[in-house]
Amino acid sequence: MKNIINQPTDRAGLYTLSLRMVIGWTYFSAFWRRLVLENKFILDEAGYIGEKFNHFLPNALGIKPIIEYLVTHPDTLHTSMITFTVIEAIVGLFIILGLFTRLMSIGIFGLALGILLGSGWLGTTCLDEWQIGVLGIAGGFTLFLTGSDAYSLDHYFMKKKLSFTYKKWFRWLGSGTLPIQNPQPLVLVISIFIFGLTLFTNQYFHGGVWGTLHNKSVKPKIEISNLSLTGSHINFEVYRTEGADVYGSFLIGIHIMDQNGDVLKVFDQNELSKLTSENIKNHYVAKVKPGKHSLIIPLGAKADLHLDIKDIINQRDKIHSIKLIDISGIEWISKL
Repeated sequence: MKNIINQPTDRAGLYTLSLRMVIGWTYFSAFWRRLVLENKFILDEAGYIGEKFNHFLPNALGIKPIIEYLVTHPDTLHTSMITFTVIEAIVGLFIILGLFTRLMSIGIFGLALGILLGSGWLGTTCLDEWQIGVLGIAGGFTLFLTGSDAYSLDHYFMKKKLSFTYKKWFRWLGSGTLPIQNPQPLVLVISIFIFGLTLFTNQYFHGGVWGTLHNKSVKPKIEISNLSLTGSHINFEVYRTEGADVYGSFLIGIHIMDQNGDVLKVFDQNELSKLTSENIKNHYVAKVKPGKHSLIIPLGAKADLHLDIKDIINQRDKIHSIKLIDISGIEWISKL
């Protein structure tokens, strides 16, 4: 079909070329960064992708059980991270090349949905991960509708009139005219779904639709639980649930207090920096660990702390609460 200036009117796959290339690189570059520019698959080294994945856990939406299972099973996590990265590389490269465009667009949609649900709450300034997620979902759906035109392998194969390009399955998984008599209802329904998902997650993660805005990536938050006394030790669990994912909470003090708030014992930053594996039992891949001048608690890390209080054992019955102090001045208190 031609319009009045003799130009084709079904070239949507050409007009989305820049979208295809940018989205493709967005996902292929994950593979490029993690394996080619730098190996981020080495266990127990800074930058390990599994620890980054652990950062998603505290406030993930709907997929938290899956993330928790993986971060408590390091071998499975490692395999999953490699598999996930290979999938991103294939999907991204094929989208750039315009090869089986519609099938790869479904991959884009799924990958973006995973990013949105897992890490849509992260982002210190511009709601980074949420934006990547929702735009990826919308972009993936758009590429499914348009397929690829010129400057794609799908189009090259069609021009060469290869036999498989005449099959109905190729129009569903590759490019060409989408085999739907009237696409308007499909486009409307899926578009409304994507827009609804956008509004819902914007509100859920950030309060961005109504009420008070909030950003869980701005300042650290530590949850304290299971506080107990056993013999000459005090035990409790710490779980870092908020704050920037690029650096930890730096704990510089733990105060043990009586009912009046008077301090019975202080663990200062020097003592905290000297804690050993006997004092810390980590649950996940992201580990609570002693740093040079503090106790470091990365985002998503959960650990049981076991601290010696034998020097105040005669005041054991007075112990009422503990206070954790971050280097920023933030304090968290839990009662026995």
